[in-house]
Amino acid sequence: MIWCVEDDAAIRDIEVYTLQSTGFEARGFADGDSFWEALEKEKPSLVILDVMLPGGDGVELLRRIRATAGLAELPVIMATARGTEYDKIQSLDLGADDYIVKPFGVMELVSRVKAVLRRYQQPAAVQELRMGGLVVRPDERVVTVDGVRIQLTYKEFELLRLFMARPGIAFTRDQLLSDVWGVDHVGETRTVDMHIRTLRQKLGPYGNLIETVRNVGYRMESAQ
Repeated sequence: MIWCVEDDAAIRDIEVYTLQSTGFEARGFADGDSFWEALEKEKPSLVILDVMLPGGDGVELLRRIRATAGLAELPVIMATARGTEYDKIQSLDLGADDYIVKPFGVMELVSRVKAVLRRYQQPAAVQELRMGGLVVRPDERVVTVDGVRIQLTYKEFELLRLFMARPGIAFTRDQLLSDVWGVDHVGETRTVDMHIRTLRQKLGPYGNLIETVRNVGYRMESAQ
């Protein structure tokens, strides 16, 4: 079930119709209040969330979703107005899985929905990744540092899993945006830098394993 949260009835109807006509179940919401009320009773497979909404804007709703147990990993695609790059970057920083710029084509909408769902449906390839006392268990989405469990956001976890699965490999910021956020280069890579900074802090003594590669990006070296 895909939920479309959009106050413009014409756009909302197009979104719902397009998704239903391509094999998805879809439901529309006109405002943030009705959406959140429904979310407390049922969890959809993915949400398409407009930034500008009555009853709580989309960015604030995204923040609440990522801070709520049981909803933190709910796939969310943000719908932004053309030219509002700040909304795109802020949405990605808060954990949106992708964004789509209005006005958009219906096939672009379907393509982005399918791409995000594919990423969430991919099975974990390994049971455990380990570097010294740093352990990642992808199936459980658990990270421990010297036996102590730490809390990571969805994007922080995906960055760490990618680094630990390919130690020593240097990733550009654009590659990290594509692999973890699932978006092409949007002209602003500070999102990656901000997440790397907080990830290093949370990893404590293992944070320095994530190295900055000058003029390239980042890599993670194996613990000795």
